[in-house]
Amino acid sequence: MTKTKIFLQAINDVKEFVTIVMRYEFDIDLVSGRYAVDAKSIMGIFSLDLSKPIELDAHTDDAEDFFNEIEKFIVK
Repeated sequence: MTKTKIFLQAINDVKEFVTIVMRYEFDIDLVSGRYAVDAKSIMGIFSLDLSKPIELDAHTDDAEDFFNEIEKFIVK
């Protein structure tokens, strides 16, 4: 599993992020506090507190291409 933090500032960011996530076969979760949702679920993402960074858990050891695609959302 590979982890990072992301920040989705606007509705269009969420749409773009989900579009990218849907291209990958492996499971990707978003964790905010005690809540975890499937990153492929727009409704699930909107149930999280989007005012602060969210932890992303990619359930794969080969996430380099994925992280390159979502680079603009990753909190440095």
